Amino acid sequence: MQNQVKTAAIAAEDSMRADLYSLVGQLLFVTPTQEILQKLQSLTGDDTEMGSAFDALSKLAGATDVATAREEYDGLFIGMGRGELLPYGSYYLTGFLNEKPLAKLRNSMRDLGIARSEDVNEPEDHIGSLFEMMAGLIVGRYGPPQNLAGQREFFNAHIEPWAGHFFRDLEAAELSRLYQPVGTIGRHFVGIETDAFSME
Repeated sequence: MQNQVKTAAIAAEDSMRADLYSLVGQLLFVTPTQEILQKLQSLTGDDTEMGSAFDALSKLAGATDVATAREEYDGLFIGMGRGELLPYGSYYLTGFLNEKPLAKLRNSMRDLGIARSEDVNEPEDHIGSLFEMMAGLIVGRYGPPQNLAGQREFFNAHIEPWAGHFFRDLEAAELSRLYQPVGTIGRHFVGIETDAFSME
C-alpha cells in the first residue's frame, strides 16, 4: 500500500506494535531474501510461547538458505495454480476469492486514504497487506495516526474475524518449517490485539 505522508512520532508501545505488524506482514507478502533472513536471526524471545517462537524463528532463519526459504514460501502461498494456503480474507470468510469482504475493505481503504500500490497484483485482503495497513494506521503513513478507536474498527472489521484461523493453519501446514513459528507469533499477536481492543 502506498504511503501518503511521513511517519509521525508515536508512543514506544505503539511503535513496537507497528514493527511487529510490519515484520509479520513482510514475511507473508514477499518471498524471503537474504536480508530478511539475516534480520530474523537478530530476534530474541522470552519464556512465553510467543517468545519461544521468536527464538525458533531466529534459529531457523540462521539454518535456512534463501533458495530453501523461497521454495517453502512458494509451496505455502503460490504453488502450481495455488499454494497450500490461501491467505485472503475473502477466502477464509466466504470460501471464495474477491467476495464481499474485499469490497468492504476497499471501502475502508478509500475512507482512510489508503491507495493500492500500482505494482501489486495481489487482492488487498491478503493477510500481509492487512498487517502492513495496520502498521501504517498506527504510525500515520496514510495521514494522522489513527487513535485506538480507529485502529480497533479496522482490526475488528478486516483482521480479527479470520486471521487467527489463518495463523493456526500456517502453524499446522504440511510445508511449514521456517513459517511454523511465524504462525505461532501471528496467532498470539492477533489474540493479544483482540484482547487489548476489547478492553478499550
